[in-house]
Amino acid sequence: MAKSPKHHIPWGALGPWLALLGACIFFATQSDRFLTGDNLSLILQQVMVVGVIAIGQTLIILTAGIDLSCGMVMALGGIIMSKFATELGLPVPVAILCGIGVTTLFGLVNGLLVTRIKLPPFIVTLGTLNIAFAITQLYSSSQTVTDLPAGLTGLGTTFAVGGAAVAWGAVLMLVLYALAWFVLRETAAGRHIYAVGNNAEATRLVGIPTQRVLLGVYVAAGALYGIASLLSVARTGVGDPNAGQTENLDAITAVVLGGTSLFGGRGVVLGSLIGVLIVGVFRNGLTLMGVSSIYQVLVTGVLVILAVAADQLSRRGAR
Repeated sequence: MAKSPKHHIPWGALGPWLALLGACIFFATQSDRFLTGDNLSLILQQVMVVGVIAIGQTLIILTAGIDLSCGMVMALGGIIMSKFATELGLPVPVAILCGIGVTTLFGLVNGLLVTRIKLPPFIVTLGTLNIAFAITQLYSSSQTVTDLPAGLTGLGTTFAVGGAAVAWGAVLMLVLYALAWFVLRETAAGRHIYAVGNNAEATRLVGIPTQRVLLGVYVAAGALYGIASLLSVARTGVGDPNAGQTENLDAITAVVLGGTSLFGGRGVVLGSLIGVLIVGVFRNGLTLMGVSSIYQVLVTGVLVILAVAADQLSRRGAR
């Protein structure tokens, strides 16, 4: 009599959720303020910028690439929007589109260098990181842009849900995650992204235009960084040339914590949302406990090493 196949629990997929749940339980026991509606909505506001960047980072990492420039490109987009609206007097929607256009252009440049000249994504985006930083500092004269029109900061305003103040920007972040999840799971374009990450050469041989897929991923990521620019401006109320200093590493950390493999072809974009929330919960919880910010950085570093180690071990076990 044949034995029925065993159904293994997908611990790799459950891991991020269990880590988030465990962190929430721990910090709830350490601070009475942690589980209040205001604090939980504050966590969402704190992570919404990195959360949107992490969507673009997820798309790129799924293709076995990486983008180190995302934080600086986001900062440049914010400065473009702010200065175009305040100094050039452009209508707010036009200024926003100009900012997103610039970040999308950086995505296009990254994609062309990776696909046409075959440069490694790590080197390409390390170069464009420095270019974006230099342009941001030069164009802004290293000065913060203030007195922004209300339209630029609208997504930073809140509405009440059960007594908690939820920012419109956090809602936009969740909508973008839902859209990215649908595209990756339900469309041919999404399946092509996974295929390129699994084996680009085999994907090319079956007739899928791998170079076009890669280029599209980098362009889409650039557009997402532009939306993150708007969220950053909306949250802080200024155009900050020094924004984006750590967002690239925060986004990569979130994607890896969420279970997306750095080797490409495996991962779920909603996992990146969980990864973003894990980082946000740890930082918020440690702050409530009065722990120094340098220890928060230390904990984040340990988390990302553990996540990459788990990814590597799971790959070995799958062979």
